[in-house]
Amino acid sequence: MASRGYTKLNRNSANRKALIRDLATQLIMHEKIETSVVKAKEVRRTVEKLITKAKKGDLNSARLAEKTVRDLKIDDTYALTKLFTELGPRYKERNGGYTRIYKIGPRRGDSCPMAIIELV
Repeated sequence: MASRGYTKLNRNSANRKALIRDLATQLIMHEKIETSVVKAKEVRRTVEKLITKAKKGDLNSARLAEKTVRDLKIDDTYALTKLFTELGPRYKERNGGYTRIYKIGPRRGDSCPMAIIELV
């Protein structure tokens, strides 16, 4: 059976893209989030691409990343600024694999498998 490229997450395309954008922005700002295993695997794809763009550091990469990252501001730091000033230089020598996913067991309410995704 061939993979179709992404998981639908029981949402229409606009809601799914918004969810992935929000999770990616939260992961960039906090460097560690707790979510379901399926969502963690989906957001990993997006964050890996964003950090690779941040490693380039040119204007075109910033404009492409701006399409995905929300303009979230925490403690006088914007998510896009943090991506290009902190995370890009931090992973300059690393060739991919910027995130790590830990499975932490099922959620109490509905037994959904949960995970922690963090930046390495």
